[in-house]
Order: sequence, then C-alpha cells, then structure tokens
Amino acid sequence: MNAANPNDENTTASGEGWSEDMELAPVHPGDRAPEAEGDREGERLQKVLARAGVGSRRVSEDMIEAGRISVNGAVVQVQGMRVDPTRDKIAVDGVRLEIRDDRVTYALNKPPGVITAMSDDRNRPTVGDMVGDLAPGLVHVGRLDQDTEGLLLLTTDGELAHRLAHPSYGVRKTYLAQVSGSVPRDLAKRLRGGIELDDGPVKVDSFRVVDTHAGQSVVEVVLHEGRKHIVRRLLAEVGLPVSRLTRTAVGPIELRAMRSGTIRKLSRQELGALSELVGL
Repeated sequence: MNAANPNDENTTASGEGWSEDMELAPVHPGDRAPEAEGDREGERLQKVLARAGVGSRRVSEDMIEAGRISVNGAVVQVQGMRVDPTRDKIAVDGVRLEIRDDRVTYALNKPPGVITAMSDDRNRPTVGDMVGDLAPGLVHVGRLDQDTEGLLLLTTDGELAHRLAHPSYGVRKTYLAQVSGSVPRDLAKRLRGGIELDDGPVKVDSFRVVDTHAGQSVVEVVLHEGRKHIVRRLLAEVGLPVSRLTRTAVGPIELRAMRSGTIRKLSRQELGALSELVGL
C-alpha cells in the first residue's frame, strides 16, 4: 500500500491534521482557578485541549480567554473547568473537536477494480487487503462500486458508520464523472427537480459542468442518495453515459490531493465535524 504512516496526523500524502503537542506546560495559577459547573469531576479543559493537539496548556488558556472554546454549546468563561472527554462536546472556534482516543477513522482513496469489502471468497482485490490489520474492528462506511474510485471512509466507530451511511441523516456525497456527449443547458434544473428511475425518483443537491473537451465532459454531482450505481444510472438516464467516476467528498471530508491507493487518519477536527454532522 502506497501510504504515509496512517497513525501520524501531520505527515500524510493527502492532507493536514492538527499537530499533536504532548509537551504539556507545568501547573501554574490558571490551573488552580475555581471549578465551573459545581466542581464537576473530570480532566481540566486545558489538559484535554493540549492532548488533542490544539496547543499547549498556556496556548489553550489564551484561547479560552479569547472566547474561542465552548463546551456543550456554551462558551467557556473561566479557566480550570473540568470536562469529561468521553461525553462533553468541545468546540474550537465553533468547530467540534473529537477528543476520544478509543475510536479511529481513516480516509482511503480506493482505486478502480477494488471491491468494497473486507474479504472476498473469489480472491478479488478488496479494501480489506489494502488496510490489513491497521486497526481492530475497522469497517467501511457504505460502499463504492468496483469500478468507482475515490473517497471511502473506514472507522472503528460503529454508531458513526451507521449514521453516515443511513439515508435519514442525508449525508452529502460529491462525485466527479467523466461523461460522453454534450451537457444540455437545462440539465442542472432537471436533475434538481428529479429524474424517475426504475426504482423510484432521485434528485441531486447540486450539479455543474467542470470541463468540456473533444466530446467529453467532466461534471460534478452532489447528492445524498445511496442506492446502488445511483450516479451512473442517473446520468445514463439523461443521455450521459459515465466512463469514469470518482467520489471526492463525503460530507465535510474531502479527497483533496490523496494519491490512488493511499490512506490517512482523519484529524480530530475532521472527526468532530463528522460527529456534528450526524448528531453525535
């Protein structure tokens, strides 16, 4: 597998994470401030933020002082507050921060020809072959067709996987499709209005033409449908057969510059954004 060390959130071929700063500052007067919320049990917020890589305890205190940190939706007003990293929702500048260390989520740029499965009795190449023993209990979130490439999430968090894949949560997926033929000017409007397929209607969230050259076009399709072959069937129905299909984003997580076949660990910031998206 052509990948950087997946346990390093800072040095991947594909994206940037928040740096881990494990050199914690010594105890100083800010750590001895009165407790918030009735002397609640738990860890001091500064320590939790430092362990999460937001910054040292001193930097975290400056961020608290500036009103940039919130816990369970309320801006932290005092230093020395205690939190429970397993239950409390901590946000930095309004962006949820995933604190727990007992769950891990990865982004994989699946190559075409690979089966979205952890194993296959016909010995076809699988996602499981690519990730190996990367993390116990790792499962793929939804599926990509064998011939479809691009972003696939894998996680040890069963509830997160369920919510991301379940249609009731309406998680948007973004695709780039190379199609044959010219794109009608009114197609975006038609797709947003709904196209009838043999298993029911489908609407896109957005559609745009990215590029056109020599009878071929590249289009971007965003939708929250999860039916089998949905993008290929939808575009074929409107006279645009797909020759190549790549998923470039799932909700706030983007493929960006990941090379085919590489995998990276999501940053705590990205995990927080995913959890916020599906109400965790």
